[in-house]
Amino acid sequence: MQFDEKFLQEMGLSAMPESEKQAFLAYVQEEVEIRIGQRISKGLTEAQLAEFDSIADPLDAAKWLEKNRPDYREIVTRTISEMKEEIRANRAKLVGANV
Repeated sequence: MQFDEKFLQEMGLSAMPESEKQAFLAYVQEEVEIRIGQRISKGLTEAQLAEFDSIADPLDAAKWLEKNRPDYREIVTRTISEMKEEIRANRAKLVGANV
């Protein structure tokens, strides 16, 4: 998922002050990654977590997840959808005006 100007438009945040856009996008990216990581790690053993943490290549990580956490794509999709709902619910606060 790309968190960029197009994402802001999709969320109805085009009116967000320019000075805040990049920081907000960085926050969204980090928050989504944290939430996905927390959800994927539930149900994995310590050994599995250590094995996953040792994988450097993104393609190898995706293969590992397919094998050890086959529902990871659903987790990613659900987490992003939830984040979008939260953003939409707080849109007025985020742009500093009623939208």
